[in-house]
Amino acid sequence: MIYRFMAIREGSIKIDGIDISSIDLKTLRSRLAIIPQDPTLFIGTLRSNLDPYSFKSVDEIWKVLELTGLSELVRNMKQELETPVSDGGANLSQGQRQLFCLARALLLDAKIIMLDEATASIDVVSDYKIQAILRSELKNKTVLIIAHRLSTVDDLDYVMELSQGRLLSLKNNKLD
Repeated sequence: MIYRFMAIREGSIKIDGIDISSIDLKTLRSRLAIIPQDPTLFIGTLRSNLDPYSFKSVDEIWKVLELTGLSELVRNMKQELETPVSDGGANLSQGQRQLFCLARALLLDAKIIMLDEATASIDVVSDYKIQAILRSELKNKTVLIIAHRLSTVDDLDYVMELSQGRLLSLKNNKLD
């Protein structure tokens, strides 16, 4: 709903008091980041996957690669940022692809970042890295996490339980 792939049947979604239906679709989507359950990379280069619109400097890209622990991997590749990415990112592991998706979201510097069970199908080490980065680098952002494991939401501010698009419960983890 927040990406406006579907029309909202009732109510509205507001970000900073602005109804998202009044925002140009391209502008709205450029201000949101999603880290999907199945990490998505596209045919191109590592750089084009991280910064598809070429808005960021090389220094900004390397800073994000440092934060995500990917800088050493990329520096060890012959073409570094210009390394080709095969269809779906098949030349990288599942955990590496997920970390690249996280790096892309960090580079976008979106106000709202959504994770759709983003650590469900990756190794424990990559899961730990992602959770640590979320807690440190995104603490001043709104992070929406779809999760099925309690450990994923243990230290979040609020936990909402939804069923069929309806709110069943809302828990403030900091007060409860």
